[in-house]
Amino acid sequence: MKRRHLLLGLTLAAAADISMADDWPQWFGPQRDGVWREPGIVEKLPAEGPELLWKAPIGNGYAGPAVSGDRVYVFDRTIKDTSESPDNPFKRGEIAGQERLHCFDSTTGKVIWSKGYDTNYTVSYAAGPRCTPVIHEGLVYTLGAEGILLVRRAESGDVVWEKDFVSLLKAKTPTWGFAATPLIEGDLLICLAAGAGSTVVAYDKTSGGERWRALSSREPGYCPPRMLVDGDKRVLLIWHPEAINGLDPKSGKLLWSIPWKIKAGLTAPTPRREGKRVFFTSFYNGATMLQFTEFDQEPKVMWQTKRTSEKRTEHLNSIIGTPVFHDGHLYGNCSYGQFRCLKAETGERLWETFEPIVKKETRWGNVFVTPHEDRYFLFNELGELLIAKLSPQGYEEISRAKLIEPDGADVRQREIVWSHPAYAHKCVFVRNDSEVKCFSLKAR
Repeated sequence: MKRRHLLLGLTLAAAADISMADDWPQWFGPQRDGVWREPGIVEKLPAEGPELLWKAPIGNGYAGPAVSGDRVYVFDRTIKDTSESPDNPFKRGEIAGQERLHCFDSTTGKVIWSKGYDTNYTVSYAAGPRCTPVIHEGLVYTLGAEGILLVRRAESGDVVWEKDFVSLLKAKTPTWGFAATPLIEGDLLICLAAGAGSTVVAYDKTSGGERWRALSSREPGYCPPRMLVDGDKRVLLIWHPEAINGLDPKSGKLLWSIPWKIKAGLTAPTPRREGKRVFFTSFYNGATMLQFTEFDQEPKVMWQTKRTSEKRTEHLNSIIGTPVFHDGHLYGNCSYGQFRCLKAETGERLWETFEPIVKKETRWGNVFVTPHEDRYFLFNELGELLIAKLSPQGYEEISRAKLIEPDGADVRQREIVWSHPAYAHKCVFVRNDSEVKCFSLKAR
C-alpha cells in the first residue's frame, strides 16, 4: 500500500511539474520568436554534461522536435529497402520511402504512437522532412518535404484532413523541399505552397477549407511565415525569393512589397524583429534591415548588403541559423562559420569569432542561438550545447557539452546536425538522423 501511494505521489508530482512547465509546440517555440522563457534553468552545464533522461530511435530528418504537455512529436523519414540516397546530397532523383510522425511520452521517451505514409523524394538533400510539427488545440500539423500537409489528432495520430500541394495546387517541389513551417493565425493555417497564384495559401485550421490565396512568385523559398504585431495591428510577413511582403492575414491582401531577388531561392532564416526594425539574412545575398513606421505601411530599407564573394562577406550571410536581435545589436553566424556581432543601426561589424561552431573557416558552418534571461544557449552542428554571454564587447563562453553525434552529412560529407532543438519542461530535446534525446537543464 505504501509503495502504491509513493508511486501515485511521484506520478502526480511529475504531472504537476509538466503542467507548470513551458511547452515548445512549434518552430521557434510557443511565441514563435525563438526565446526560451522558463525559469529555474542551469547557469552552467555540469562538467560531465547534463543528465540524459531518455533517448529513442528515429529515422532521418531536419525537422526539430515539438513538445506539448506530456508528449514530444518528431517528424522523420525512412527509405525503402530497394532505394538508397545518392552519395552526393545535391543530386536529385526519385527515392521511395515513408515520412513518419512519432509521438513520445515526454518524461520517459516511450512511443505512444507512430504514423507514416508513402512519399517519393525528388529533393536535394533527401534526408527527411524539414518542417517542425505544429501542435495546437489537440491537433498536430505537419508539412512534408514533397508538399504533403497532414492534420492529425494529437491523442491518436488519426488524420483529420490533408492536402497535397503538388497535385492540388500544381506546385513544383522546391530544390530543397517544402521547408517553411506553417503558421497558425486565429482560425487560419497559413502555408507557403508554391502553386500558380498561390505562393501563400490559408486554410481553415479545423476543417481544411481554403480561405484565400496570395502572391505569385516563381518559387516560395524556405522562410516560415511570421506575424508582425503592434497593439491591435497584425501584419503577415512573407519573405520569398523575389520580395519581402506584408499581407493582411485575414484576407491575404497585399499591403506592401519590397523587391529583393535572392540567389538560389535561399530565403531560409526567420526574420528577426526588435521594435519597428526587422532583419533578414541570406547565404548569397547577405542582409537587409527594414525600418517601419507602422507595420501595415511600406517600410524603408535602412541598409542592405552589396553582393560580394562568398568569403568576403560584409554583414551576415546565414544559410540556416537565425540571428538574435537584442538591444540594437545582431548576433549570428555567417556563411563560413564566423559568429558575428553587428550594429543594427548601420550593419557595422563589431567582432567575429569561430569559437561557437567548428573553430575554423567552414562553408555552411551553423549554430542555433536561443536567448534565455541574460545568457544564450547555442546548439551547433557538431551536436554540442553551449551557454554563453553575448554583448557588443565580445563572445564569452560559460560552458559546453556534447549531447548528440552529428550523423548527417553535407555535400562535402562533413558530419553535421542541422535540426533546431526544443527547449521545454526545463529540458532540451535534440535529434539527429538516428535518435532523439532528452537532457535535463533544471537548476540543481
